[in-house]
Amino acid sequence: MARAGASAKKDEAMSKKTVKVTLVKSPIGCKSDHRATVLGLGLKKMNQTRELEDTPAVRGMITKVAYLVRAV
Repeated sequence: MARAGASAKKDEAMSKKTVKVTLVKSPIGCKSDHRATVLGLGLKKMNQTRELEDTPAVRGMITKVAYLVRAV
């Protein structure tokens, strides 16, 4: 029975949509809230890529700093 619960969680995790975000431009010299948004996306270094859950909040953050990141 515990095994069925574990596979259900795995199926649920696999069905969630994700988006890959890469930092392609340095946030140095940008507005402080844009730098905070980049950190909020989990990006700290140039060319670093994170795979994030595709939610409206994450989409809004990507739109805000679209000139700094590339989303796939």
